Amino acid sequence: MQCKVLVYVVLLTLIKHVSPSEIQASPNTNATLPCNVTLPDSVKGDKMDQSLLNVNWISHGSDIALFGKAATQIKEGFSWDTSQFVSGDFSLTILSASLDLQGLYECTVSYNSTMVHSSSVTFGILASPTLSIPEQWVVLETESQLNCRADGFYPPSVSFSWTRDGRVIQSLYQIEGEQTPDGYYMAVGNLTFYPSREDQNVTFGCKVSHNGSYQELDFQLNITYLPSVRLSAVPSHSGNIPLTLYCDLESFYPEDVSVSWVQNGTTLPEPPATDQNPDGTYRTRRYYTLSPEQREQGGKVECAVSQPGVVHPVSGSAFLETLDPQDEDPVLTKSAKASVAMMCISIVLVFLLCFGFSWRRRDEKQKSLSVSGIILPPRVIVGQKGRVTVSIEGRRVDRVQTAWFLNDRPISDTSFTVSEKGPLLRSRGEMGYYRLHTQGPLHSSGSGTQQLISALTFIPQISIHKAAVFKCQVSYIGKDKIVVERVSEKFTILSAPEVSEIQLAETPNDSDVISLTVWATHFHPDVITFRWFCQGGELSPVASQASSSPRPNSEGFFSAYSQCKLPRSELEKGGTKVWVSVHHIALKQPVTRETKGFMKSPCVSEIVGSTSSPDQTLTLGCEITDFYPPNISVTWLKLREGEQDDREEEVFEGGEMWGPVQTHPRIYRATATLKRRITIQEKERRGGIICRVEHCSLHEPIERHWRNVDIVAPSIPSSISVCWSSEGVGVFSLLLKGGHPKVKLLWAAGGPTLSPLVSSETEEIGDDGQRELKSVCALERSTSLPSHTNKQPERQKNGHAIKTKAAVTDPDTEGIEYIDEKVDGENNNIDRDEETMSEVDEDSDKEREEEPGALHINRVNLSKGPRENEAARLRVCVEVTHPALKLPVYRTWTEPNEDISSSA
Repeated sequence: MQCKVLVYVVLLTLIKHVSPSEIQASPNTNATLPCNVTLPDSVKGDKMDQSLLNVNWISHGSDIALFGKAATQIKEGFSWDTSQFVSGDFSLTILSASLDLQGLYECTVSYNSTMVHSSSVTFGILASPTLSIPEQWVVLETESQLNCRADGFYPPSVSFSWTRDGRVIQSLYQIEGEQTPDGYYMAVGNLTFYPSREDQNVTFGCKVSHNGSYQELDFQLNITYLPSVRLSAVPSHSGNIPLTLYCDLESFYPEDVSVSWVQNGTTLPEPPATDQNPDGTYRTRRYYTLSPEQREQGGKVECAVSQPGVVHPVSGSAFLETLDPQDEDPVLTKSAKASVAMMCISIVLVFLLCFGFSWRRRDEKQKSLSVSGIILPPRVIVGQKGRVTVSIEGRRVDRVQTAWFLNDRPISDTSFTVSEKGPLLRSRGEMGYYRLHTQGPLHSSGSGTQQLISALTFIPQISIHKAAVFKCQVSYIGKDKIVVERVSEKFTILSAPEVSEIQLAETPNDSDVISLTVWATHFHPDVITFRWFCQGGELSPVASQASSSPRPNSEGFFSAYSQCKLPRSELEKGGTKVWVSVHHIALKQPVTRETKGFMKSPCVSEIVGSTSSPDQTLTLGCEITDFYPPNISVTWLKLREGEQDDREEEVFEGGEMWGPVQTHPRIYRATATLKRRITIQEKERRGGIICRVEHCSLHEPIERHWRNVDIVAPSIPSSISVCWSSEGVGVFSLLLKGGHPKVKLLWAAGGPTLSPLVSSETEEIGDDGQRELKSVCALERSTSLPSHTNKQPERQKNGHAIKTKAAVTDPDTEGIEYIDEKVDGENNNIDRDEETMSEVDEDSDKEREEEPGALHINRVNLSKGPRENEAARLRVCVEVTHPALKLPVYRTWTEPNEDISSSA
């Protein structure tokens, strides 16, 4: 019984309430709901009495699984391993997860009728969508809509986006799905656009984002080209025979086309074949023969053309009275027929004569060409394909060739080696993405001339195409002679600006004024306009780089900024709305940015470090104050061991931040800390650590550096060493060993009150390899009035100063001379007037400067004690301060009473 009570007490220490966690699983898979208890060794394994153990899983108010002395049961569809209970694992497994099993599950563990563990876990289903795009036809240059269907996903929120050749043409937009009878969701994303000829054989993509995962389905468009339709009739000389009609269809796609015939609104029963044009489209002529009865009906006849994806068929129509005039044929007499025959013979002879004269000029006429100017695209935008074309007409354009040039540099087709998705090739022997097209020859109606279209598709780049012109040379195949040359006009390359959000910050010299700044980058050409507005009207900017010509960067793009200022009180009220509109020729609509609230830049203190014993854990921290909004980011980085600020891309894990805490309205502060254990190798490296603070009000992060230097306290003697000369000069010394960094010393002497003294320090390396710092202070005790102290420099001038090292080692060493060991004659000058004394002081100072090894002798004036015949006791004190010492250390020497008596 006593053992059970002990186990009960131990388990009480393990009671903890765990905040609910979330477990997600795919449909029809197994999911484990954790419930783990850390058991002490005294109750693990065979030492646990399972008769005292009670485990219960509950969901939606009902028991899922139960283990105890009274009963053990588990609901169908769940399982657990009771053999793992001895190790503290009471997890529950859901078999074949489904939507109806979602919800909050609670696990409780009791031992000896006392709860020792309670935790909750939320279980949910995560099902990814299945994408499908129904095949459909779209009509060229007609508003069309594509549908992308996502089925079978859960939870209901899903986002769609559309791409063209890998480039986003419609960004992510969120849709709440509709629930299907099986409990899952479906959604349909739409894309409305106008198909162009360049969209043929281009890969489009539907991208779906669901709960952090992405799926994409690629497809190509089926584009329908509408034909031009012309209805004609085969000439007929009799109204009693069938009339044959034909319908010409031009420039349509695809080849599959059906033609139906309608007379007076009634569809006629049918008769087929198509030919392909050089540009890839098809042409066909469809005939229909009207019976005599149908021909007699007359009226309007239509040729209607139906194509895939076309709602309203294209048609051509005409009236039979126009196509088939019913006038009676005239009857010719014999003499009339003879006259007609003679006329025909005369015409043939005249034609042969004319043909003979024109035969020589026939070749030149056939070779004459009509070449249009170079047609440029209306807008040339960086990164978007542009197309330049030239139209050539003539009788022999099938033997014509074209050559394209950029300025005077030949252009070759690079579309097979350079991807239009990737970056443009640099101009070192390469010219980027170019694709050459030739269409034709196309036959013109009537005149017998043909048409040839030569085109060049390119992707503009500022460094290559700025201020450039295109040139097209036309010649015949196999001939060196250039027939025609055309040169384009110079074109302007456009690049829309990337506009930042409005950044708010305090004005450095006036905290009551807030500056609002917006940046525009990556634009071309350099002309850009910023306009500031508030609810009361338009504002005037106080600073703008756009007013002067901004300088381009290495790629040829421009950047500019504009700044406006408003009182802090107006912005903090929240009632003043400020926005800026950015105007540029590359923008179809101005870009607008609005204020997102007041911002204040943070103040970051220097890094403070401390080491705790015995595990030598290093704690670093810095204070971050006076910032708004409260969102702030702190990153800890490691420095290389060199003295220079060479950084490593190594980020410390385990950094913590306390706060942010609000100190004033719209003002926050926080504390960033980093705890880590310093290894011996890191101590030897003596590297450093960076604390990087990022905030929305900062253009660049604020960084604070801390160097990895050990702080060790020195070894301090318990007392001051002192040596006195026969003339009353005392040499006080203190020897300190080790320590890092160097200590600071302050000597002071006096009676009831102390005055600072001048000391001398020398540093050496001892026999044990430690740093030894020797501090020496010399003083002369005096009870004379302060007005006579100005005679001391004269005595120093007349004598030799004490040599520091010899005086500290042994003040009684032979050869050390003190200022009061000279003959009386040399020291009787103390009665000089004040003017002479001032000159002596200056000379004395010069002499001391010329003798750097001399030890300065301090003069301490002690007044009489409370009684007339009682002298004050001399006190000499040294203060030792060091970063490793929480408080300064003091060492004091006090003059003995017997010395006072003898001196008195």
